[in-house]
Amino acid sequence: MHIGLIAGIGPAATDFYYRGLIERHVAAGTRLDLTMAHADVREMSRNLVAKNPSKQAEIFAGLVGRMKAAGAQAAAITSMGGHFCVNELMAISPLPILNAIPAVDASLAKGKFRKIGILGTRTVMETKLYGGIPSVEVVPTEALDLVHDNYVAMATVGHVTEAQRRVFFDAGRELCSRGAEAIMLGGTDLFLAFAGHEPGFPVIDCADIHVDAIYAKSAA
Repeated sequence: MHIGLIAGIGPAATDFYYRGLIERHVAAGTRLDLTMAHADVREMSRNLVAKNPSKQAEIFAGLVGRMKAAGAQAAAITSMGGHFCVNELMAISPLPILNAIPAVDASLAKGKFRKIGILGTRTVMETKLYGGIPSVEVVPTEALDLVHDNYVAMATVGHVTEAQRRVFFDAGRELCSRGAEAIMLGGTDLFLAFAGHEPGFPVIDCADIHVDAIYAKSAA
């Protein structure tokens, strides 16, 4: 299947999805048929903070229309934060949307963890991934503003600092001290902070689960 990716939100997240799909197709010996359209991460951040999912959905729908014209048969948002408008987008999208949230919940339902913490944007943390993961209990994040601000700063430039990494690791440890059995990376770009490092607690990567789900469709 020809897949369309809404990219650019942020640059490192796009690279994560793109490389992940390439690696899976190469390993399987199958062909990746892909079109990407660039979205502005700063514009999306403004609409996220303003709680204006309809406006962002219209922007994304325009990008999906361009990918449909290029031959794409389904599309995905390469950002967990970008899923704040996924319901509005699905209602107006010219193509089916490969929604990350049901894929994440299905994966959690199969896993061994029943009580988790979430790191990501303020909206992702406050809404417990938009209320879409009823299969687990979520420990509320107390350092909402600190995690959000550091996450957005990291995602915008596609690079993590050691200070930002410490914020995420400290927040994860604090959640585990209050009963979380694992920490879910609810922000796609968090792999920048966690890849190749041992935070001291189990990690569940939403973006990797989403890439798996997109691959399953793209290989069909």
